[in-house]
Amino acid sequence: MRSAVLLLILLPSMAAKDLCKDSMDGFKVRLSIKTALGDKAYEWNKSEMFLFQSTLAFAMNRANKSNQDTNYNIENILVCNDTKRVSFVFVVTSPDDPSKLVPKEQVEQAVRLSKHRINSAFLLSDMTLEFVGIPPTLAAPVKYDTPPWLIVFGVVMGAVAVGIMALLTSSVSKRRRAKDKAAGFAEEDGGIVTDNGTSLSSLKGKDGVYNQAFSNDDRFTQL
Repeated sequence: MRSAVLLLILLPSMAAKDLCKDSMDGFKVRLSIKTALGDKAYEWNKSEMFLFQSTLAFAMNRANKSNQDTNYNIENILVCNDTKRVSFVFVVTSPDDPSKLVPKEQVEQAVRLSKHRINSAFLLSDMTLEFVGIPPTLAAPVKYDTPPWLIVFGVVMGAVAVGIMALLTSSVSKRRRAKDKAAGFAEEDGGIVTDNGTSLSSLKGKDGVYNQAFSNDDRFTQL
């Protein structure tokens, strides 16, 4: 009698193990706890496995919002082929029929939807908590209030405008210096004085005055 009762108790768990091992809808999970946490790495045990089953049940319920009557529990998350290097295979059974597995595509969708929550529960990331066959969930692209290309365009146009203004300012400054230099030469030319004390500017283009005192007249020197 006792053996029959014991068999009835163990039969569901044995059937669940076989359902997990023989299924093609299972996913392999690999955890690199020491790689991620180093000296702060925790030990993988039954409590951690219970947490994993709980988070998977949460993910399945979250993805199944359309059917509120269906509720996944840890009994629906079957685990097998576990190793000491923290890897195992899991499948998800239907809450309505424990002998029926949830399609693999539905499980994948639930995992991808809650992957960051699963990672956070174990202090891991997509690189250290790997669901084999399920690509890492990419972060949503950052949306900017102003497009980056518009910012770059504004910076370039601002630099061009500054360059043009600097070129114009330099050109005007050179012209002013040239004009001031030319005016200075004109003033100096107007102030040049001849050997006899007569300013060139006072001559105003005249040929000068003939001085008889310095004339070379031979009439007065001949004997």
